[in-house]
Amino acid sequence: MSTAAATATVRPGQVLADLLPASRVRDIALVLGGAALTGLAAQLSVPVPGSPVPVTGQTFAALLVGTSLGAGRGFLALALYAVAGVAGVPWFAEGTSGGAAPSFGYVLGMLLASAAVGALARRGADRSVLRMAATMLLGEAIIYAVGVPYLALATGMSASAAIAAGLTPFLIGDALKAALAMGALPAAWKIAKR
Repeated sequence: MSTAAATATVRPGQVLADLLPASRVRDIALVLGGAALTGLAAQLSVPVPGSPVPVTGQTFAALLVGTSLGAGRGFLALALYAVAGVAGVPWFAEGTSGGAAPSFGYVLGMLLASAAVGALARRGADRSVLRMAATMLLGEAIIYAVGVPYLALATGMSASAAIAAGLTPFLIGDALKAALAMGALPAAWKIAKR
């Protein structure tokens, strides 16, 4: 059996990143790449009138990173993204950095969400459209469960105002992002199985 055929063999408990030849260098590159992808996606940003939180590609990237890399590497990639952003790398939404932004809670939520969706991906949640939909919805829920209360605390908003400014305007966009992931990841597995 050739090396290429051996690395393309799909086994239970794998995530997409596991199809690459295993090494410490691979894992470091995947973590760095996941952080960079999230930082790049955060620059796809559209301000939302009446909200200090813009619509970005950041949440999609964070969930994609967690699902593709698995819980451990996904968490490390998002931790690197968060730590580097707090340290001054201008790769949070709209080219900002630091931990004082009212939207920083969403970044913290992405850490937890990437680990959760990565753990579910190890159990095959990324291999069918319906399971992928549920996985993305759970990931989004985790991000909002941390981000919205943080937004309320950071700005002094009431809970209802924080929901109106930090959740409601994003639901349609998040449904579209989930739909993209629902198609992309199961399709990637079908290609990998060939």
